[in-house]
Amino acid sequence: MMERDTRAGVCGVGSDLVSVGRIRQAARKFGERFTTRVFTERERRYCEARRDPYPCYAVRFAAKEAVLKALGTGLAAGSTWRDVEVISGKRGEPRVELYGRVALLARERGIQKFLITLSHDGSYAVAFVVALGD
Repeated sequence: MMERDTRAGVCGVGSDLVSVGRIRQAARKFGERFTTRVFTERERRYCEARRDPYPCYAVRFAAKEAVLKALGTGLAAGSTWRDVEVISGKRGEPRVELYGRVALLARERGIQKFLITLSHDGSYAVAFVVALGD
């Protein structure tokens, strides 16, 4: 009889690269309508506290895309951008919180945790995500 490995396994990976200028342009063109549709209140407060909020918004947008790719769903029917939230942990490390339809999809796929790394430099923001579960 084979023993079950109790360590969390990789259920999916996702990455995304976003142009900071594209997010800046969308935010300027559509204003609050864009930011409130895509980002949670906590994310907006965090980004708006920065001297230049657009790299912060862009890296969070990339993270949302990367999480959805790791789930293998994209923005599935009934999901919203705000169902994926990127927050800072106790040591400042990025963490992912899921809500609504996306949280349900993650549970259905056995995903228990996401490892995430974010970076932005100049014109681009990138996120890489590993979904862990059973």
